[in-house]
Amino acid sequence: MNNLRIATAQFENKSGDKNYNLSVIDSLSQQAAAGGTDVIAFHECSVTGYSFARHLSKEQMLDLAEFIPGGESIAALTAIATKHGIVILAGLFEKDEQDNLYKAYVCVNENGLAAKYRKLHPFINPHLTPGDAYCIFQIKGWQCGILICYDNNIIENVRATKLLGADIIFMPHVTMCTPSTRPGAGFVDPALWLNRENDPTSLRLEFDGMKGRDWLMKWLPSRAYDNAVYVVFSNPIGMDDDQLKNGCSMIIDPFGDVLAECRLLDDCFVTATLTPQKLTEAGGYRYIKARRPDLYRDIIGMEHQPEQKVVWLNGDKK
Repeated sequence: MNNLRIATAQFENKSGDKNYNLSVIDSLSQQAAAGGTDVIAFHECSVTGYSFARHLSKEQMLDLAEFIPGGESIAALTAIATKHGIVILAGLFEKDEQDNLYKAYVCVNENGLAAKYRKLHPFINPHLTPGDAYCIFQIKGWQCGILICYDNNIIENVRATKLLGADIIFMPHVTMCTPSTRPGAGFVDPALWLNRENDPTSLRLEFDGMKGRDWLMKWLPSRAYDNAVYVVFSNPIGMDDDQLKNGCSMIIDPFGDVLAECRLLDDCFVTATLTPQKLTEAGGYRYIKARRPDLYRDIIGMEHQPEQKVVWLNGDKK
């Protein structure tokens, strides 16, 4: 494999405004491609918006969702990828011919849809159907996987994606700055965002503390380190419906080190160069080889009834 230049982006999406969101994806993709970037990744539901979907009926969700690959957004992403000569990853709501709804994330290049993944643990709307498969695909010779937001909190998903061959795992999110049982968690006051030019310090203290980045750094680097993979984390900045999000889109190498991170309080992206040597130099590569699945194969596979609760949704899935 040759070195690969990947960008991860953050931007303030508009709820349900696909034309606007695609225009930002177009602009950031153009800028990244002009700098020699091969791939750019955007956040979960970056095409459609995300948090507002908790208020939508099934009929409204079906109006918002699209067929993949036949929908207009895949055509638009393909046109953007072709125009700028860059691979694009972005998220949207999907529907099928039986009116099932999914949270999808796609990889698109000049030839159209290259990969599609459906979130395994959706919760933002009760009418969403969980995905039932992992996703492995190639970008310029690199084996890639996708896990969306909550999927990454179940560590078995990350290990399974690695064992299926992933060198890079794209981890699109809409996360942080929501209440939780963890100490220090909570919403961030939108007034701080509106006043960010006059007082960026107060906003940054909230964004970087336990409501935001400090929590993220408790676990995200370990996913990369334990599995000897590159992690491409993408997250929105600014208002997503009535919730303020803190960005921090970043790329982490197989050593668990942050190679690049978005630090502006604005729409932006950062780019890092991925080198194949790190995949086998990192400790996780050796530890995976030293595994003894004979000890825990039956333990991990024990009967279990999944139970998923999201504290800031008061335990329901509305």
